[in-house]
Amino acid sequence: MENLKLIALDEEDLAIFSAHLQDAVVKKVDMGFLPRLQRFALVLNRFDWDQKVAANETVRRRTGLHFERVRDVKCRGMEEAQRTGVLNLLAVTFMPGDQPSGFVYLTFSGGAEVRLEVECIEAGLRDLGPAWGCTHAPRHPEVADPAASPGGSAG
Repeated sequence: MENLKLIALDEEDLAIFSAHLQDAVVKKVDMGFLPRLQRFALVLNRFDWDQKVAANETVRRRTGLHFERVRDVKCRGMEEAQRTGVLNLLAVTFMPGDQPSGFVYLTFSGGAEVRLEVECIEAGLRDLGPAWGCTHAPRHPEVADPAASPGGSAG
């Protein structure tokens, strides 16, 4: 697969970023806010959900992500990052404010979150180099189908 190079200018674009970045891992030291430039940037190891090298080997890629027109950054729940040094990204979402401004949320496992107050959505995502194999794919608990449960309705 070719290296990704994407831009986001609206909520739908961020949803695409979120899908590609699910289960990316990032070190707290690889995130930074440059207030004078109004830029928040991070470098992650993205799990490539679209590519498998071999039957049992999946792929990660080094990826850069940046947000422009960032007014402020708030973090919460970073205790896990303090302890392990690594965060697992679950989702990138947007909560509108006075249009086109709002908040971009980077939600991590363990309850950690980075909230970016943005003037508008303007972001870029780019793979920075070749992929490398990893033997363990991220796993998520399966959600039970309510229609399949004894109290659920099948039709």
